Amino acid sequence: MSSFLIVAILFISASIAGLAVFFVKRDNTNYLKLILSFSGAYLFAITVLHLIPHAYSDGNTSPEIIGLYILGGFIFQLLLEQFSQGIEHGHIHHHENSGFPLGIMVSLCLHAFLEGMPLVAGHQSQLVFGIAIHHIPAAFALGSLLLNTRLTKNSIIILLLIFAAMTPLGYLTSSFLSNGEISNISQHFDKIMAVVIGIFLHISTTILFESGSADHHKFNKKKMAAVFLGIALSLTTFLFPTHDHSHHGHDHQHEHNHDAHDHEHHDHDHHDHSDHSDHNH
Repeated sequence: MSSFLIVAILFISASIAGLAVFFVKRDNTNYLKLILSFSGAYLFAITVLHLIPHAYSDGNTSPEIIGLYILGGFIFQLLLEQFSQGIEHGHIHHHENSGFPLGIMVSLCLHAFLEGMPLVAGHQSQLVFGIAIHHIPAAFALGSLLLNTRLTKNSIIILLLIFAAMTPLGYLTSSFLSNGEISNISQHFDKIMAVVIGIFLHISTTILFESGSADHHKFNKKKMAAVFLGIALSLTTFLFPTHDHSHHGHDHQHEHNHDAHDHEHHDHDHHDHSDHSDHNH
């Protein structure tokens, strides 16, 4: 997946969802709950099926350390939520005529920026769509909150676009750092990925718990359908791996075959040479 496509998907999905608050009635949250259930299930499934196995198998860091970083990401999101008031998992708050929610904006932007960083390390297709789907209810909830402040319409649009730009910015920053000689950030990608896994685990499980009916133990057919759809979508990418997922392995195999071919060629030359010397005798 090209850098342009990654940036476009992440920016456009969050922008459209955020700006939708100007056109969609915010009283009807049933559709939002279904999108939340779907995004929570998809996020949880890609974390378990793709991200966790690769965090443990790809890097040079010991499994215990990776586990600590995952736990750290989970706790970090728990703390971040105290400032963001749960907007990253679609909580809509109605505080009439309140001032600018600086704490919420900063914590949401930090959260979004961090999510973009591991995209450089691979597994892009799953991660990009996971983040994009999860940002749809988050951007909508942020837009709803900003509409209830004393901010002008233009200020709200600018703030929503800043939020939408944070994940692409995180991706581009880590891409720039990994290509430059300034920092060996690529050595730490597995640790950054582990922190993001912790964040995803917290958000997805919270979404799945909260997006149901008031009584969480009551069976909700629509919610279950949305959850199974999210899981099914993550399974399709699991059953049919994308090219960027196996690209590194392919290069390695190609290199290996090339070496083997050179070796074979060398043996062949050596054999011809010995035949030739026997013939001279």
